[in-house]
Amino acid sequence: MTALGRSAVPVSPLAFGAAVIGNLFTEVGEEQAHEAVTAAWEQGIRYFDTAPHYGLGLSERRLGAALREHPRSRYTVSTKVGRLLVPAERGGDDLADGFAVPATHRRVWDFSADGVRRSLEASLERLGLDRVDVVYLHDPDDHAEQAFREGYPALEKLRAEGVVGAIGAGMNQAEMLTRFVRDTDVDVVLCAGRYTLLDQRAGAGLLPAAAERGVSVVVGGAFNSGLLADPRPGATFDYARAPAALLERALRLKETAGRHGITLRAAALAFCAAHPAVASVLVGARSADEVRDCAEQFAVPVPAAFWRELRDSGLLPAQGPSSEGPSSEEPSPGEPS
Repeated sequence: MTALGRSAVPVSPLAFGAAVIGNLFTEVGEEQAHEAVTAAWEQGIRYFDTAPHYGLGLSERRLGAALREHPRSRYTVSTKVGRLLVPAERGGDDLADGFAVPATHRRVWDFSADGVRRSLEASLERLGLDRVDVVYLHDPDDHAEQAFREGYPALEKLRAEGVVGAIGAGMNQAEMLTRFVRDTDVDVVLCAGRYTLLDQRAGAGLLPAAAERGVSVVVGGAFNSGLLADPRPGATFDYARAPAALLERALRLKETAGRHGITLRAAALAFCAAHPAVASVLVGARSADEVRDCAEQFAVPVPAAFWRELRDSGLLPAQGPSSEGPSSEEPSPGEPS
């Protein structure tokens, strides 16, 4: 277990992302969702991430129900603020926002101090918990001014009051997260999809800044929404059909991994975990089998020769921070604890 930044909040090297059990794109049954969380626990995962956005609160409700079977002191939970859920009567479903749930609520952007507290209170009720360990400002891309002026100070106050243990921001970009790292006193940032075998934008600025400032990074989207898990025609990259050039690159990565006796999934997870600023790698899974596969792949030793071949062939940059990978002395991350 690793503590986030300068806080005492511990996280396991592999984390469970609960967006999928909020019916991301397709329905997941109650029993299947519960079994996925149980499998994560059995595999040693002790950090669980969710958000109101995921399934209009369904993810939080399901995660909280599954975790009630375990001692509260044994696990870490993070949720997010920035979207308030307001009852709606429009009917239909929420698939336009990515979730196969009835559209019983609508999302209202709110990074105000009051909005942050109201969002957290509602999350605690859905989770059935008296506290969460980590709170992130969620996707403040188009709300930077309010997020920095009101949202972040509200989180800082909650941390000072002992209501939460660690604070940060979670986004699908690296640039604004770098600003959070440099200009605020966050403990952690969650960066999704921007530090992978196919996209190393976070390696240029965010990760070095985090290492310099003592801020932890949680990396999500290790498989870039599917392409690095199973590269094939029709596979998705960042939730859209992968362009032909990226598919070709992913297939070359898979072929190289196979020559070294590993899967592309193992290589993708190991790449994310290897940077010294990274405290945990967040994976989403919709079934117990998917959880077990992720845990097994995460524990696979990745040969140093594999990383050398990627650099020699141009599949990873030969120099610079974006080419960070496991060193020859420590070729793979350890098992989750």
